[in-house]
Amino acid sequence: MIRIGNAPCSWGVEFADDSRNPPWRKVLSDCAAAGYRGIELGPIGYMPEDPTTLADALAENGLTLIGGVVFRPFHDPSKWDEVWDASERTCRALTSHGARHLVLIDSISPRRAPTAGRASEAEQMDAAEWAGFVDRIRKVAQLGVDHGLSVGIHAHAAGFIDFEPELERLLDEIDERLLKICFDTGHHSYAGFDPVAFMRRHIGRISYMHFKDIDPQVKARAVANRTGFYDACAQGIFCNLGRGDVDFPAVRQILLDAGFEGWCTVEQDCDPAGPTSPIDDARANRAYLSSIGF
Repeated sequence: MIRIGNAPCSWGVEFADDSRNPPWRKVLSDCAAAGYRGIELGPIGYMPEDPTTLADALAENGLTLIGGVVFRPFHDPSKWDEVWDASERTCRALTSHGARHLVLIDSISPRRAPTAGRASEAEQMDAAEWAGFVDRIRKVAQLGVDHGLSVGIHAHAAGFIDFEPELERLLDEIDERLLKICFDTGHHSYAGFDPVAFMRRHIGRISYMHFKDIDPQVKARAVANRTGFYDACAQGIFCNLGRGDVDFPAVRQILLDAGFEGWCTVEQDCDPAGPTSPIDDARANRAYLSSIGF
């Protein structure tokens, strides 16, 4: 059975200390009111790390905690303590609530930000940098597995795992038993690759899905103008599901043919101070998914 959840980033929550973030209780109640029965943790420190407080609020809204994301600079060895602390805290929070999915994302690097969506121009790590980068991801993946979690790598615009060849290179270097794929349809399109084709090749390693759509016109402008990721979010690069260039009926069929079970999480990254209504977008996305059989 495929279940549909949502995530705090659909309410603009990218960083726990952003003063523009909506209250966490409102995100939970909005998520439930929009028709979802599961939600991600969001950045560690946004929702309470006290298990009882969060468990009570989840139960009050009829929500299951699905998983959580470590969105940190795996590319920067000087930030390793920060990466490890966020990873340990996220693992503890997830296991406290019986969540299953730990998602690892290399956060935005100034070295890669100007070339989001421009694979041929993107700066690459040298051999030593790459080896250290892979080792840090492997260590956090092992931490997640040791906590009983399913760990997935998530490609992300403007990080060092952005483009399809980088993702596939990483997958070749880390054991599948340790690291699976959290596949984000929107980021794959943002990077200039075909998410449906990738899914067909790698469905056996995809353990978790992020459903995100891309407005092709906004994407074209953002890539041409070298627009920063968060500016592109504010410009609406991530549109409502079904209105962009991701073929969600084909995504659904691949999942069904593979016997995929578990959660698929809607993410519509947005500016927390933007003009759109997150709950309206969440409702529209849930209605669209229902209309195609999810």
